Amino acid sequence: MNAEFLAVIDQMTREKGIDREVVLEAVESALASAARKVVGPEGGEVSVKIDRTTGAIKIFSGDQELSGAGLGRIAAQTAKQVIIQKLRGAEREVVYHEFSHRAGTLISGTMHRFERGAVIVDLGKTEAILPKREQSPKESFRPGDRIRAYCLEVSKAAKGPQVILSRVHPLLVNELFKLEVPEIAQGIVEIKSVSREPGDRSKIAVYSKDEKVDGVGACVGMRGTRVKDIVRELQGEKIDIIRYSPKLDEYVTAALAPAQVAEITISPDKKRAAVVVEDDQLSLAIGKKGQNVRLAAKLTGLDIDIRSKTQKEILSKMSVSDLAGVGPKMLEELNQAGYTSVFKVAQTTLEDLLKVKGIGEKTAVKLLEGARELIQKLEAKAQVQETAEPEPEKKEAAGE
Repeated sequence: MNAEFLAVIDQMTREKGIDREVVLEAVESALASAARKVVGPEGGEVSVKIDRTTGAIKIFSGDQELSGAGLGRIAAQTAKQVIIQKLRGAEREVVYHEFSHRAGTLISGTMHRFERGAVIVDLGKTEAILPKREQSPKESFRPGDRIRAYCLEVSKAAKGPQVILSRVHPLLVNELFKLEVPEIAQGIVEIKSVSREPGDRSKIAVYSKDEKVDGVGACVGMRGTRVKDIVRELQGEKIDIIRYSPKLDEYVTAALAPAQVAEITISPDKKRAAVVVEDDQLSLAIGKKGQNVRLAAKLTGLDIDIRSKTQKEILSKMSVSDLAGVGPKMLEELNQAGYTSVFKVAQTTLEDLLKVKGIGEKTAVKLLEGARELIQKLEAKAQVQETAEPEPEKKEAAGE
């Protein structure tokens, strides 16, 4: 009987992947719990010891050894239930430890079912959840589909480890590039930053630590094979790969590609970038619904103000005297400090404006807000006029 008992224990440890000692301790605890119900509180401390070699079971109530038969049918049933609970807990613990280190990496599984909008992914030993909020709006899955996703977190729950996945996180792009580009996995090429609008477009900035290796070329691959595989994995999401530079003007210029930058000025606090482009490059620099400049701003971590050369010329002619609250004396002080136009005031910082003689914090804030608000109004007005005027080509086409 004892040999058969050990054989069953060994089989369970192999099937569940649980440590043999953990199972034996669970059985000892279960038998002790069952024995306490039989002997009652007056029986003293109950303990159980199983011989790890022979499988012999000894049950003690204080110093007195009890016979196994004395436990009775109810005690045996209780022991069985506790053993099952202990084994389930140990199994969950094993699965948790197996997946806990997977947070922040790619995880692959099979789409199993839908549950209240979430996709349940079968990982083999457990299931993962791909919540609705973490699904790309342009993707759809069917049962049986293979899913590769970024593991957001692994936590303990009552029913076992809870694995949360994401298909929209920017780091999904990082991990896919690590998988496809050996130079990144080897540490030769480093991903500096990623900005993403899931399902539509991403920008990724890369830097090569080896001057002999082109970081952008390594990510693109021969004839674009590497980046094409990632685009395919992301269901057609466009990816711009740019070259990172520690020089902010070069970095922002690259981030705004495919638009060409004519002029760029980085603010003293390195938080803002004023960009000027040719008139025909403005819509390209801003992008559809502002996407290009929005992604570039996220990528670089700077607020980016873009305007055309024509807009800059108009704004540069606007006098600081056009701002509310600016009298002759303040105008003179601002001009002496180099703030000769509304444009220059709008591009400065609060700290620098406070250095101007006679200007306090409230006045400085009011000047900054007024300058930027005035510029925004003029730019909005210019965009409306530009939209209202039909292009010459369209007029000719209509005349034909």
